[in-house]
Amino acid sequence: MSFSSSTPVVSLRDVAIYQDVNTVLSSVNFDIDKGEFVYLVGRTGSGKSSLLKTLYGDLPLQTGVGHIADFKLSKLPRKQVPYLRRKIGIVFQDFQLLFDRTVAENLAFVLKATGWKDKSKRKQRITEVLMRVGLDAAANKLPHQLSGGEQQRIVVARALLNEPVILLADEPTGNLDPIVADGIMQLFNEINNSGTAVLMATHNYEIINRYPHRVLKCENGKVLDSKVEDFNLTTGY
Repeated sequence: MSFSSSTPVVSLRDVAIYQDVNTVLSSVNFDIDKGEFVYLVGRTGSGKSSLLKTLYGDLPLQTGVGHIADFKLSKLPRKQVPYLRRKIGIVFQDFQLLFDRTVAENLAFVLKATGWKDKSKRKQRITEVLMRVGLDAAANKLPHQLSGGEQQRIVVARALLNEPVILLADEPTGNLDPIVADGIMQLFNEINNSGTAVLMATHNYEIINRYPHRVLKCENGKVLDSKVEDFNLTTGY
């Protein structure tokens, strides 16, 4: 399915988000359009990570109607989750790299798992994404030989392998110093400017000030939307 500009990449209607049996967010309604950049903010425990996990199929959508890419999230069969993950890119705060494999082997592992059978095409795609994040010289290094910022760039490269329609990023600058974090933000903005939507959970108010975009805020069991209402960003951190 190719997206027309009128088809949201993410659409949630009357959705409830659960942690175990507890409802953390209710009456969630928002769309994210193709190529849009949106921040997701809120206190620890406010439901940000659970919302992201619901979007990438880690938590089931039990209440309401939700779509991401061309997948319906309610009653999503487990066997469909890998196919959903091919359409979206996920950037984790804790990297989740395989530390006994080189950067290229980490990326090749994902490509093999998502159906890339041709070795030469895998190699070419790995080179492309590493160049995209400015680390084409790191292919044969092990993750521990890289700095934290470089490891996060590799995680972004991994998320880009299958040309996702949206990147979901959970605190991607959370463990990085300000200068390195700024470089990661510039990278996300470049990716976004090339047409990939971004939904980024962050606590970093300075980043939101420096790179202003639409904000969704999890607060008191609801999701507030800066596109719809004004709210104070400086509270609730």
